[in-house]
Amino acid sequence: MNPEHTLAVAVFLPLIGALIVSTLGATPNLREAVTLITSGALLAIVIPLLGPAMSGEQPAINLVMVLPGLPLGFKLEPLGMLFSLVASGLWIVTSVYSIGYMRGHDEKHQTRFFTCFAIAIAAAQGIAFARNVFTLFIFYEVLTFSTFPLVTHYGDAAAKRAGRIYLGILLSTSVAFLLLATIWTWQLTGTLEFTSGGILAGKVDGPMVGILLGLYAFGSGKAALMPFHRWLPAAMVAPTPVSALLHAVAVVKAGVFTITKVVVYIFGIDLLRNSGMNLWLCYVAAFTLLAASLIAITKDNLKERLAYSTISQLSYIVLGAALANSWGVLGAGMHIAMHAVGKITLFLCAGAIFVATHKTLVSQLDGLGRRMPFTMGAFGIGALCVIGLPPMGGSWSKWFLALGTAEAGQLWLLAALMISSLLNIAYLMPIAARAFFLPSADDGDHEHASKHAGGKIREAPLLCVVPLCITAIGCLILFFAGGEIYELLQPMAMVTEVSP
Repeated sequence: MNPEHTLAVAVFLPLIGALIVSTLGATPNLREAVTLITSGALLAIVIPLLGPAMSGEQPAINLVMVLPGLPLGFKLEPLGMLFSLVASGLWIVTSVYSIGYMRGHDEKHQTRFFTCFAIAIAAAQGIAFARNVFTLFIFYEVLTFSTFPLVTHYGDAAAKRAGRIYLGILLSTSVAFLLLATIWTWQLTGTLEFTSGGILAGKVDGPMVGILLGLYAFGSGKAALMPFHRWLPAAMVAPTPVSALLHAVAVVKAGVFTITKVVVYIFGIDLLRNSGMNLWLCYVAAFTLLAASLIAITKDNLKERLAYSTISQLSYIVLGAALANSWGVLGAGMHIAMHAVGKITLFLCAGAIFVATHKTLVSQLDGLGRRMPFTMGAFGIGALCVIGLPPMGGSWSKWFLALGTAEAGQLWLLAALMISSLLNIAYLMPIAARAFFLPSADDGDHEHASKHAGGKIREAPLLCVVPLCITAIGCLILFFAGGEIYELLQPMAMVTEVSP
């Protein structure tokens, strides 16, 4: 199969899997086998594209010509390659985990869950390989609608309310801002093609650059920039595998991926840097990453704390893109992968804790590390990755982001990154520390404490524990794979000096 056809297959294979899964509700074992086979096949299809991407090739394919010069099509480029690998690789892990979680809770509507999950992965692949803004917009909306049933999975009042917030914010921002920005770009340039160096140079200047950038940035509501962030904490009423999908595999990464890709291939980082219209977005991102970190510290509910952590970490990526220099863009691209693996580890751990103990609050986790050492150990590793401490993958992306702020001469932004990293420590590390070093919250008397003195291990089911251990190991592997990721993304971040 040539690379052009592979791009199309990578998008449509999960859709075929979703169709088959939707017919297998009466045979759960077969349904889940199809899910695992499809997820494994997708990764097997995507990996061979890495070779052409590393060698600088950009194969493309058009499915249909919507208007003259406006195809619905796919194209391979470095950032999309990385996003595709993240989404397809983590789909396998999340699928295994979902089987253990959904069976462990005897959840209803499991067929709908796995069907919508597969459609969401297909949408993520379409976004990753989108040839132009039009194609990206179509799959961006498919992702929104396919994840809505997952957010409202439980069907109770809280889930319905979360669904209204989710759909309301994401649809209103994409239609009011992102669609308008798309139409405006088409009117200015006559094309929506993602092009190295951008397509807007010489077509727009001055404050109009900043206005158009704002439409794209806030139109990508999945990036959860304040004040369009409330959908993310609200969606935490969904099952934990859905939270993993939202925070790591597809949804939020689609938002920051869109902003980064638009900055690099529509504006061009030279245009943004030389216009000076990027700085306001840098400050919005810096405010969001600090404010969300401060809110996270106040949350006792574990998933809510992780949700605000995600809002903060997404703004690292937006900040890197908005810096409009090589180091910033490299840091943004790398953080898409580093945060994905670190944060999915944390959410899988939160789900395993709930399955094993039905505990949801940080204040309930004292001493839990002695009974769930694998889960809480993985949580500590995931936390170190998100914080950005060696030898975890997150240290590379945060290092490049810091270099980007220094290159831009924005010491206040560098200070914001450093303060936020300290806040990351403040809201993540005490969770692991109290789990291992404080007496168990259940040991209310000496007799009960003596009964459990042996530290009997009572982990969640194996299908929940194995995936979180794999992603925890992935946090470490990403540290040593930093050079390869840098090599993949470097062509995207090349800056050609242009006079203002």
